[in-house]
Amino acid sequence: MRKVIPTNAHAFIDYGAAVILLAGPWILAFQDIQSAKFVFIASGALVVMLSLFTRYEGGVIRVIPMKFHLSMDVILGLFLLLSPWIFGFNDRTWLWHVLMGTMSVLSGIFTVPKVPQYLSLKGH
Repeated sequence: MRKVIPTNAHAFIDYGAAVILLAGPWILAFQDIQSAKFVFIASGALVVMLSLFTRYEGGVIRVIPMKFHLSMDVILGLFLLLSPWIFGFNDRTWLWHVLMGTMSVLSGIFTVPKVPQYLSLKGH
């Protein structure tokens, strides 16, 4: 499978997704569905924390390897995709969880895991 998303673009995707996940329940009008809201907010918080600590252009503390970050994106995406049925809110809302989950899985699969040399630990 061909990887086409560079890590700097992935950083923008991460922080954009975090904003959507954190603000989504109110913007997308499912704030009254507690389990759906919790899944989005918890996922958004996880994306922010993972991004801040990842060794890539969007990272601040840069201790988590990019390959681990991408694996977590896929796992989180699958969780988001399945959460409407796991937590039983699929009869009230599911589309945004499926869309954000799909985006997370695809960005995890299609991002080039190689970060710029200045961000790698090799040679240090």
